[in-house]
Amino acid sequence: MPDPNDIALLKQYIDENSQAAFAELVTRYVNLVYSAAIRKVGNEHAAQEISQAVFIVFARKAKSLGAKTILSGWFYQTTRLTAANYLRTEIRRQKREHEAYMQTILNEPQSEEAWLQVAPLLEDAMGRLDDCDRNAIVLRFFENKSLHEVGAAIGSSEDAAKVRVSRALKKLQKFFSKHGVTSSTATLAGAISANSIQAAPAILAKTATAVALAKGATASTSTLTIVKGALKIMAWTKAQTAIVTTTVLLLAAGTTTTVVVKEIHSSVSHSTSWTDDPKYWQLDFNNQNATFKRISNLPPVSVLRPTRFPTGYGFMSTGGKMIGKNQTASQLIRTAYDPSYSHRFIMPEGFSSKNYDIMMTLPDKDLPYEKLKQELARQLGVTAHFETNEVDVFFLKQINTNTPGLVHANGGTPSVSLSLKNGKMVVNNWPLNTFASQFDYILKTPVIDETGIVGNYNCTLKWSQRPGESTNDAFKRAVSEQLGLEFMPGRKSIPMLIVERAP
Repeated sequence: MPDPNDIALLKQYIDENSQAAFAELVTRYVNLVYSAAIRKVGNEHAAQEISQAVFIVFARKAKSLGAKTILSGWFYQTTRLTAANYLRTEIRRQKREHEAYMQTILNEPQSEEAWLQVAPLLEDAMGRLDDCDRNAIVLRFFENKSLHEVGAAIGSSEDAAKVRVSRALKKLQKFFSKHGVTSSTATLAGAISANSIQAAPAILAKTATAVALAKGATASTSTLTIVKGALKIMAWTKAQTAIVTTTVLLLAAGTTTTVVVKEIHSSVSHSTSWTDDPKYWQLDFNNQNATFKRISNLPPVSVLRPTRFPTGYGFMSTGGKMIGKNQTASQLIRTAYDPSYSHRFIMPEGFSSKNYDIMMTLPDKDLPYEKLKQELARQLGVTAHFETNEVDVFFLKQINTNTPGLVHANGGTPSVSLSLKNGKMVVNNWPLNTFASQFDYILKTPVIDETGIVGNYNCTLKWSQRPGESTNDAFKRAVSEQLGLEFMPGRKSIPMLIVERAP
């Protein structure tokens, strides 16, 4: 059964709105939440912001949690989903270089090496487990509880808990093996147990408690965006579970599954013949609001095909719906796995040089990305995952506050228009960390935002080469003169998007 103290504190918070009880729960689980977040996003500031978002979600959903809820498992899963959703958004916030990505505790070299390989993949691997297996791993190795305590928490005997933990470890081992990490379950258990939890910054529990108790009223805009995304992805995950459960029940009852299958696919148009008309693919970058509105109103379809626009080019998206013409395979992979273009990108050798058209107008903003991943695996035979490696980077610093090129945004649809050929980039209503992701794309080197500048901005950046000047140097000079920002070279351990052949 769940920890009685947890349930008592939760009840006290719900019934009496006890801030002390809430603060105690935050203190208990802040390290677990922070550790899972930082492993997934690899950035200290982002991990703190995600942690605050998780506790805001907890404050909002506390009344819906049942008496049988294992809070450590709930906090871990909520953090995993929130961090995963964060990586898919355009709001990566990388303000300052964090300390070493992780510190190993075990003395055995094998365990140290195992943790270095396992850590970047752990949250994805845990996501493949069902709730009970995941709770067992969290209780046993994240919280270092005894098998007797694990069994009591999940409602089984100590022997049954031992079997479940062992089975869950083997599932993790199988996942890691597919990603090139070969290790015994014993080594995995030791590495995870010793390294999975690291101390959160001392101030985080206090700030997270204050922000969460206010239901996010004092949170930053970016934190509230993370909260909104977390709630939506949690609702979508719950809906998926409900669909699977319904399907199983219908099968068990001997009822035809035709209705269920139709319901699942009803959001996608069965006829895509209308997409053969080029007018539905028009992208007007001079009238972006009208184009965004037109894309939003298109029927729900999923189209990925060899390009029919060899002389045209463009990509626009709004609310998860997207249209792209004459896109390279690498651009499609980045769109599916790394929409913010904020990670270094490594492609396999000899990969397809063909270009493609894409139209994804599915109703839920997260569905197009998942559908695109499926189509990339089916049509191009590739998938991708994140690994953390130390690489050369540029740290983006502010050197001049008196620059006319960076203008505070007063609302409007976030957008970017980039032409490397003409040396021009127009940005509307974006934070500086998202500027950095575009700089990354231009310089072909990861750019880490350390400006400390908050808020959203507009800018029109232009650059041209002087005699003897490289394109990159011309761009850097323009950023310095027009935006008051500078690129400082360095090295950093960052998540990288690794593309590989699909199994």
